[in-house]
Amino acid sequence: MGTTPDDDVLAYIAQHRSAFLAALGDWLRIPSVSADPDRAPDLLRSAQWLVAELRRTGFPVAEVWPTAGAPAVYAEWPSGEPDAPTVLVYGHHDVQPAAKGDGWATEPFEPVEKDGRLYGRGAADDKGQVLLHTLGLRAHLAATGRTAPAVNLKLLVEGEEESGSPHFADLVRAHADRLACDTVIVSDTGMWDEDTPTVCTGMRGLVDGQIDLYGPAQDIHSGSFGGAVPNPAVEAARLAAALHDDDRRVAVPGFYDGVVELTERERVLFAELPFDEPAWLRTARSTAALGERGHSTLERVWARPTAEINGIHSGYEGPGGKTIVPSTATLKFSFRLVAGQEPARIRHLVTDWVADRLPAGIRHEIRFWGGGTRPCLTPLDHPALRSLVRAMGRAFGQEIRYTREGGSGPAADLQDVLGVPVLFLGISVPSDGWHSVNEKVELGLLFKGVRTAAHLWEEMAADWRAEPWPAKTG
Repeated sequence: MGTTPDDDVLAYIAQHRSAFLAALGDWLRIPSVSADPDRAPDLLRSAQWLVAELRRTGFPVAEVWPTAGAPAVYAEWPSGEPDAPTVLVYGHHDVQPAAKGDGWATEPFEPVEKDGRLYGRGAADDKGQVLLHTLGLRAHLAATGRTAPAVNLKLLVEGEEESGSPHFADLVRAHADRLACDTVIVSDTGMWDEDTPTVCTGMRGLVDGQIDLYGPAQDIHSGSFGGAVPNPAVEAARLAAALHDDDRRVAVPGFYDGVVELTERERVLFAELPFDEPAWLRTARSTAALGERGHSTLERVWARPTAEINGIHSGYEGPGGKTIVPSTATLKFSFRLVAGQEPARIRHLVTDWVADRLPAGIRHEIRFWGGGTRPCLTPLDHPALRSLVRAMGRAFGQEIRYTREGGSGPAADLQDVLGVPVLFLGISVPSDGWHSVNEKVELGLLFKGVRTAAHLWEEMAADWRAEPWPAKTG
């Protein structure tokens, strides 16, 4: 539906390619590591750098938003047209820790361009994927002759994503009026691989915590008392074993109530992806796939809820034997959730299930780490998603396929507080080494991301005028 001339977009990008990469390099040199308290000045410097760059791009509003932790960046550029939709782009400017001694071939905060790739911490996660929107926006304006975007454009770039976004939900709630929009685009994700451009349509939610079990007041002799008093280690093992049924489904009563099932079309689309299970297993350092019966591996990690035991600890762990009944045991757990599941309800169900399964003589405490994260899901027929897929198709020149993400992230906070659908636009690929050594971004894909952003705003504006988007999708 959009009419942005692609030749004009390509010409503009080619003309400004070197300046864009120089700017990205400057940003990558700032070691904005949110996990390191000593890097707090660098996080502020990173935020201030981005504000200056957004102002150079043309944003009339660009400012640092302080939080109880690291600062975020907010910017907005009104379209000036009364019927334009409002789009919020999310990303983050903090990065994972990195040092050359970790195994990097180059200095992680001294970016290097080599063989069509740009190496440096943050090149893909997430500075490159944030900054591509600046050049894409300028190309959009140059190709259309506009003086403002075709949409009311807003950016929110947080500074603590790599540390679990502990203050992000509060930030969004505090500024909900300024962040109000019709959809959110998360530019902190990736594609299937270099040859298979994809768009993510959902992320799972999360509930995790710990169960502490208490039996005898101290460790006691297993010959004198074993078999006649409850053993916390045994009860922890029994809880872990009871968590799944014989079909590997989560056995907590009511756990699947309301789950949004995969459509047949989604199952077909997942199956069409070039999935190499043996290679995936090598990455997982595993020798066999195992999970809920009746579902493929991709379905299990993207679209099915799961329960995992993250750790069991109890009793004597030194060399040799020690014949005791231990006094305590600890079990750590996590549940990944899909659309239709609410973290608060899952916490309640799990709490009741644990209490019902423990015998007299075992006291327990259950703790949850925070309030949990809700899942995100955008239906394949959502008009905003169609706009995004069409813009990507114009940039990549091939069919765009669909994936989901098995993990969880702060996108759910934007969905929950702002009440709008969340889309995902990412150009990173698995070989980019997020959180690992020698992180890089493929420059060919990075500039296809720029081209996507150049076409996206006109596509969205045209679709909005034809069919205003429905509200929050779950």
